[in-house]
Amino acid sequence: MMVFNKRKKNSRLRGTNSHGWGAKKKHRGSGHRGGKGMAGTGKRGDAKKPSIWKEKYFGKFGFKKKGTKIIYHTINLKDIEKSIDSLIEKKIAKKENDVCTLNLSDLNVNKLLGSGSLSIKLKITVDYASKGAIEKVQSAGGEITLNKQKSDG
Repeated sequence: MMVFNKRKKNSRLRGTNSHGWGAKKKHRGSGHRGGKGMAGTGKRGDAKKPSIWKEKYFGKFGFKKKGTKIIYHTINLKDIEKSIDSLIEKKIAKKENDVCTLNLSDLNVNKLLGSGSLSIKLKITVDYASKGAIEKVQSAGGEITLNKQKSDG
């Protein structure tokens, strides 16, 4: 009796249409729809050819900007005022005289928003801040240092 080496299934099925899944359409992953996207508009008897083959049907068109999007992690002035005592206890913020100094990157925050009112002087370092937040901090006698120069609302 001769020993024979059985090949792997994927190499045995090379060249077959359906790789053991029956009809071509059965293992598609899009079920009864007959394919994904614009499938079914091709050269077949039931095609919708003339209505489909207009300009800009086939191929890629236009362009997509590949720039990186800034993800803002924000905090409001009212939240800072509410939690400033615990931030001083945790040594995230420092209080010198009557001014509290705070770097918001220590809180994983990169944008300061201006909701709420301020009754304390703050010296804040942050990447971005809204116009309202800058005005409120300055009117309370504090200052904001922006690391990056985009300060729109």
